[in-house]
Amino acid sequence: MCQNWARETRQQFALVQLSVREARYSTARSSKRRAVRGSPSLSEATLFRRPGCEKVAPAGQFEAGVEAYNLPSMTDGLSTRYQDLLDGSYDCVDRIVLNAYFRMGHSPGGFRVWWRALTGSDETLQNSHLMRLAGRFSRRIRGYAKAHGIPVIDCSAGQRKHELAEEYLAKTTVTQGLFLVLVGRAQAPVWDVSARHHIERKKPMPYVNHYSFHILDPDWGHLTIKISGHPPFPAQVILNGHEYVACRARKAGIAFTKQGNCFTTISDAAGLAKIAETLSEQRAIGRLSQVCERWIYSCVCFALDFDEQKRSGFRYQYSNYQIEYSRNLVFEVGGHMDQMFQALIDRSRAPLDLKTIKTILGSRHRPKCRRRTKRSAEWEVAVERPTYDLTVFKLHCGKLTLKIYTKGERVLRIEAVAHNTTELNCGRSLDKFPEVVSRLKGMLERFADALSCIDQCFIADEMLEHLPVASQVGKTIVGGIDLNKARMRQVVEALIALSPSPNGFTASDVAARVRASKQSPSQYGPRHAAYDLKKLRGKQILRRIGHTRRYEPLPAGLRAMTALLVLRNKAIKPLLAAAQPLRPPRGAHNPKPIDAHYHAMRVAMQGVFHELGLAA
Repeated sequence: MCQNWARETRQQFALVQLSVREARYSTARSSKRRAVRGSPSLSEATLFRRPGCEKVAPAGQFEAGVEAYNLPSMTDGLSTRYQDLLDGSYDCVDRIVLNAYFRMGHSPGGFRVWWRALTGSDETLQNSHLMRLAGRFSRRIRGYAKAHGIPVIDCSAGQRKHELAEEYLAKTTVTQGLFLVLVGRAQAPVWDVSARHHIERKKPMPYVNHYSFHILDPDWGHLTIKISGHPPFPAQVILNGHEYVACRARKAGIAFTKQGNCFTTISDAAGLAKIAETLSEQRAIGRLSQVCERWIYSCVCFALDFDEQKRSGFRYQYSNYQIEYSRNLVFEVGGHMDQMFQALIDRSRAPLDLKTIKTILGSRHRPKCRRRTKRSAEWEVAVERPTYDLTVFKLHCGKLTLKIYTKGERVLRIEAVAHNTTELNCGRSLDKFPEVVSRLKGMLERFADALSCIDQCFIADEMLEHLPVASQVGKTIVGGIDLNKARMRQVVEALIALSPSPNGFTASDVAARVRASKQSPSQYGPRHAAYDLKKLRGKQILRRIGHTRRYEPLPAGLRAMTALLVLRNKAIKPLLAAAQPLRPPRGAHNPKPIDAHYHAMRVAMQGVFHELGLAA
């Protein structure tokens, strides 16, 4: 047992020496670069205010064994089906949460060796010294923030920290660097040193202070680095892909409107989509590593200054923890999106059974044998309404979630979320980032293909709602069109009858047709017809021929008016009469083909009512 411990100690000490050599080499190169450029050395006053985004080496963990990985190009049926209604679309990696950890500090032997390199002896390896290190972290943060006018806020349990950060972000004058520090309590691994310097984890895991550094980065916008106040100082780096795309789009000159975490108006949708695709490439590993290395050591320096980091070989490594991938469909008309989304929910809620869900999430590729102590996966298909104007159709299984919901007035978002990338069974190290994104994209597209969608020809415009509303012709405001009134129906019937005229028709022609339908001349004349024709012009149903007093119908308006009249008189009225228990049905005498169609319509409407959950 003693021999094993000694062997482990020698191995860990060799790792420390290797890390120290790497740190010295990196520091020497950085010093030489600064000397050549003539830039001042990093001091406390410029800790979070750097003049530019320098290229930072990824700490040597991605330089060997990286396989080329190309993201496959896939198109789902949902986007293809409604492409005629879209103003644009883009895919984007959304929320990214990376775990940052000092690997040596998470094992008892490695932590002992690191502490020996930091302090020079095991004699100070005591709980009191560990607590002093945590206290120094807190005092230095608050002192630095007070000296530079940076707010430090202690948050209570359950407080929405991201909303608080957005509030300070909106009014901060900082353009680059640290602008806010939030302090909250959460569980974190803490070492307990007993007599004879024996090290073990505290159980249960205690709640300790975590410091969330909210930083503005020129390439990634608003990012958060959350660090535990106790050694080995595990951290999380929280990034947002939409912030990265927004920064890159501004530099590329692409105009856009951003509402929350979504682009609602885009001047160059194809250009923005190309920028968003860069987060799915192999090069995204280097970008993520650079932004982490750029800021995280400036945050942890409140506990370990740069000399202590170099002397002890303290270096972070990164792994994927949470990743969200979204597909955003920007519709030209918000009403079309609402109709499509509501029809999608009605059609897809029941057909998504357990077998279909497993196919979507790719459960066949995950291990089937699980430990009994692990909580079993929860399968759920739900429709949630967190606010009065938001509906979320969600498919949930364990640590994987698929959602489809609306963002703003015209954006429909389909989202795949890995709450813990372990569920994807493809590795968690940062060099697996493109593969994780690829698997989430595959899940998202299988989810979109499994949804039942309405045919786009059944998605109506707003003509039916706008018909009774007043409109304007020139400088004159005219009333709307109410087909429930007999006079307006007779005018439309006259318009349909006169539509084949090669030279159009006049108001007198319309008045004559209306009078032929049992209207006396005193009740309806050319002046009445001229006013009704003006109302139809306001709804783009007919137009005047040049500067004459003759009119001709527009094809789209004529089709709509004909459909409304035929449906009202030949479909709605008979079906409404059959639905009421006015008299018992006895069937038609000497039935014609149209009688068979009426019977089929009645039976079909009963089926429609049944599918919609209505009492027929």
